[in-house]
Amino acid sequence: MTTAYVHHPDCALHDMGAGHPECAARLAAIDDCLRAAGLFGHLSDHLAPIVDRPALERVHSTAHIDAIEAAAPATGLVAIDPDTAMNPHSLAAARRAAGAAVLATDLVIAGQVANAFCNVRPPGHHAERNRAMGFCFFNNVAVAAAHALDVHGLDRVAIVDFDVHHGNGTEDIFRDDPRVLMVSTFQHPFYPHSGTEGRSDRMVNVPLAAGSGSAAFRAAVTAEWLPALETFRPQMLFVSAGFDAHRDDAMSALRLVEDDYAWVTRHLIEVAGRHAKGRIVSLLEGGYELRSLGLSAAAHVRVLMGA
Repeated sequence: MTTAYVHHPDCALHDMGAGHPECAARLAAIDDCLRAAGLFGHLSDHLAPIVDRPALERVHSTAHIDAIEAAAPATGLVAIDPDTAMNPHSLAAARRAAGAAVLATDLVIAGQVANAFCNVRPPGHHAERNRAMGFCFFNNVAVAAAHALDVHGLDRVAIVDFDVHHGNGTEDIFRDDPRVLMVSTFQHPFYPHSGTEGRSDRMVNVPLAAGSGSAAFRAAVTAEWLPALETFRPQMLFVSAGFDAHRDDAMSALRLVEDDYAWVTRHLIEVAGRHAKGRIVSLLEGGYELRSLGLSAAAHVRVLMGA
């Protein structure tokens, strides 16, 4: 079986203003690196659908969904928070990004593909049940996980988040759900200034100090993530794949490299092989230095493909 590559041109039309780091060029950088690496032609290509409202309502309040839909402008930009804005195409892009999460989950659970990578934007892991923030409107990885649990009837899923920022939205949505394990690393102290208070057996958040590199990241995964995943025995893994902890990304002060993303992906594949029938869905989160983003995502996808 192959790896699904889920995307949609609508995701490139979302624009938060000149100079904003979360821009359409991020998607193109990943496409370009996959093509240059000779991987693109071996992926199973899928266009993301528009998410249906019940999929959003599993993880977001009706009031939140209504507010995002009402905020979508006919022209110009509308600010949602100091970092996050909508243009006339943003709502469609957000619906496609969440729809990619649902489609990828369906494809993997149906056995049509081995695993999936969703090259979509806007990202999602900062979106809380009732709040959009941090470039995020709907929580894509949470939509995927809830779909696997509530539609496909899985009992346990794990969410793995290696973005440089803590996935506060994912924790907000699932902190009280015994069916979900979240393991994460993130720079601390750093935006969104969360992740250190809610540590539990199911919220295995590992803060890393500025300047931390491969050794600290790999030690956290080995000592904290892998034992928690083995104990939980997830039936499917979902990845918030942020590549902004790369040493060349000026957004942060961690010092990961492409091989770290390949290394952690190999470990996730091993966990999924033991407990989850190999089922993994990965969704793009951060990563803002275009060259390192493309190379890191390609390293991640290469391992998912078994290439």
